[in-house]
Amino acid sequence: MIKPDINELNRLFSLNLKTASVVFKTGNGNMPMVEINNQQASALIGLQGAHLLSWHPENKDEVIWLSEDACFAEGKSIRGGVPICWPWFGAHEKEKQYPAHGFARTVYWQVKLVEQLDSGDTKIIFKLDTSELESDLQAMWVSPAIVEYSLTIGRVLTLELTTLNNSKDTISISEALHTYFNVDDIGQTEVKGLDGMTYLDKPDGFKRKKQNGDLQISGEVDRVYIDSPNEIEIDDGLKHIDIKTAGSLSTIVWNPGEQVANKMGDLGDEGYKKMLCVESGNAADNTLTIEPGKSHVLMVQYSV
Repeated sequence: MIKPDINELNRLFSLNLKTASVVFKTGNGNMPMVEINNQQASALIGLQGAHLLSWHPENKDEVIWLSEDACFAEGKSIRGGVPICWPWFGAHEKEKQYPAHGFARTVYWQVKLVEQLDSGDTKIIFKLDTSELESDLQAMWVSPAIVEYSLTIGRVLTLELTTLNNSKDTISISEALHTYFNVDDIGQTEVKGLDGMTYLDKPDGFKRKKQNGDLQISGEVDRVYIDSPNEIEIDDGLKHIDIKTAGSLSTIVWNPGEQVANKMGDLGDEGYKKMLCVESGNAADNTLTIEPGKSHVLMVQYSV
């Protein structure tokens, strides 16, 4: 898709109010971004992948983790923030040469709406129409679909990913909002709310296991929790991050641990100690089918 024109975006969508501002600009790697500020919070979003890079609630620390060695380049995924995994999660089921986690996180999304709400929050909506993708990507996904992504920036961060099946056939998708959270110390961090849940353990050959008690992170963790609850909490000893979802049946928890992190080129110096991915979505057993003309909404809310 065509790289967005910053000047045109500012002409159409920028805000400059007493209580809020929305400004489109060129950021790292000459990548187009939008910066949002209001009295509740600030945020930075890359237009490639509609990729949230920062959410900083007023009088709180930065919530979203972004690697100090993240690569900002056209067509490349960014390490950190909130990548959108769509229309498949993980490796493609049949075509292993296709990009992991789909292509939504590496193409430009169109800005559809910017709105300042009465609550003081700021809403921005992005759109991805698969019929407008370049031919090589359309070959990976032949069924027309329209995806809208709404971000409401305030003391609570609300993300809504809506998939509309615009084709004549039933489609099957897996998806996730692959959120990287800042944590004070991964060794002191717990994920609460998954006790008793069944999960697929990727480092152990995707064996099916059951969670016993709160999840504590020691070494590599890469799990897909099936039919997970809609309220989860991250506790790093200094703060509590509450996660509430709707339309999400899977919770994915990932931290590479020291050995895997040392083999990755973009995680930063001991970056694994300061991050934890807790992702909301529909994957593995929870893969979705969407009938023609129907849509599905994946919603997640974060508060600290």
